[in-house]
Amino acid sequence: MNPTPKAWTGMVPVEDTALHVTDTGGPGRAVVYLNGSYATQRNWRPVIAELGPGWRHITYDERARGRSKRSADYSFEACVRDVGAVLKATGVERPLLVGWSYGAYVAAYWADRNPGRAGVVAVDAAVPYGLTGQEGRDRIRGLFRKMRLLLPLASRLGLAARMTADQHADINIELNELAAACAPLLDRLIDPVRYVLATDGNFGAGQEEMEAMRASLDPVLARNPNLKVSAKVASNHEQILKKDFQAIAEAVRELATVHDR
Repeated sequence: MNPTPKAWTGMVPVEDTALHVTDTGGPGRAVVYLNGSYATQRNWRPVIAELGPGWRHITYDERARGRSKRSADYSFEACVRDVGAVLKATGVERPLLVGWSYGAYVAAYWADRNPGRAGVVAVDAAVPYGLTGQEGRDRIRGLFRKMRLLLPLASRLGLAARMTADQHADINIELNELAAACAPLLDRLIDPVRYVLATDGNFGAGQEEMEAMRASLDPVLARNPNLKVSAKVASNHEQILKKDFQAIAEAVRELATVHDR
């Protein structure tokens, strides 16, 4: 019989960097939390508190976020590889992946490449919609250039990565292009996915645009019965973990009952 995993926190070496990981240990089902583009582990505290100690909670900061080290590679592919590195370091074989924003796409891509291993809770993301083309790239770059003087302060507050404005824009542009083309991936997912969707606007995108983004999921839901909406909540994209942690925790519980079958 395998020993019960112990709680620990520390650095996990990955390629040219190291990720700061926190594992609560214990015999419960392992839940791995994947952050938004510029977020840190602490954003998940309300969800973790709501679920309680009966679960094994694993959080980590992505490259150049939180306490993790900088890297020469901030690509989406690197983030997907990091999931595997954290799972190997913690000895988890069949996780529940709970991703918010950028992290929801990472969770979906990892599940697609590892069928049968991971259920996914996607928090207000992992939908086939993104800003693409030159107009979309210019809009994203313009937004981050306006924020370039605030980014160093925002990174110290856990609201941005330790990256330049151009690097922030690069990962956002890459994600939007991946998102716009992800319908075939969502169609073929064989593991259960539960969505928790906000209904309000977003920083840099008004309510109408966010409604179009969330509505892009409807045809996929109709085609793939493994994907379901667990809840639609009143908050916006930025505040959903803080204000609707109960709905997210309930989606985790729902997912666990399905993925354990």
